[in-house]
Amino acid sequence: MLPVTPENAVNPEIADTPKSRKRVRRFVALASRWLHIYLSLFSLGTIFFFSITGLTLNHPSWFFRETSKEVTGEVELRWLQIQADPPQDWDGNDFGHQVAKLEVAEHLRSKHSIRGRVTDFLAFENECEVTFQGPGYVAIARMERGTGRYHVMVTQNDLISVLNDLHKGRNTGRPWSVLIDVSAILSAVVSLSGFILIFYLRLKRLRGLVAAAIGMILLGIFIGLAVL
Repeated sequence: MLPVTPENAVNPEIADTPKSRKRVRRFVALASRWLHIYLSLFSLGTIFFFSITGLTLNHPSWFFRETSKEVTGEVELRWLQIQADPPQDWDGNDFGHQVAKLEVAEHLRSKHSIRGRVTDFLAFENECEVTFQGPGYVAIARMERGTGRYHVMVTQNDLISVLNDLHKGRNTGRPWSVLIDVSAILSAVVSLSGFILIFYLRLKRLRGLVAAAIGMILLGIFIGLAVL
């Protein structure tokens, strides 16, 4: 038996490299498969929703229907005539410091079942204008500061328009915006995990890569046609 010398000694790290690589490849394959299957199922609803609404959003005239109504009323004058000093940087046009905006907005909500978020509240010397917006919904209230009288125009779109606004994240608030970000990340992970898996399917690897390449080329062509 030959003595062990530095020249003929077996380096454990080198000897173990094939096994280590095999373990890494197996881990990547299993992890990709697990992510692809369960994230696809977990995000099925959101991916299906954004897929269908992408189609309806591209053809809004297929389903569009709009209804409008007008309501009137009065608010308390003290909400519109607050005796308050203007801010130091006052430009002489915005009289918001003389209006109880929260009280006015909540009165309109409770009195006429107005929904959506207040996206604009303009206060001028003689009148105010409040805009409420939500998916497929807008209500604009105009009121006289001298009398407290107002009229509100409420415009409501159909369900498809509401879903289209949800797809765009239009007037939906922070929680829905987070959902859009999460669904986008999940879709990206599902796509990438499926792409990784193709490298572990020897009989389908070539066809899978060719299909992916064709899809990317077509996407590039349509992007070019859209921006030119």
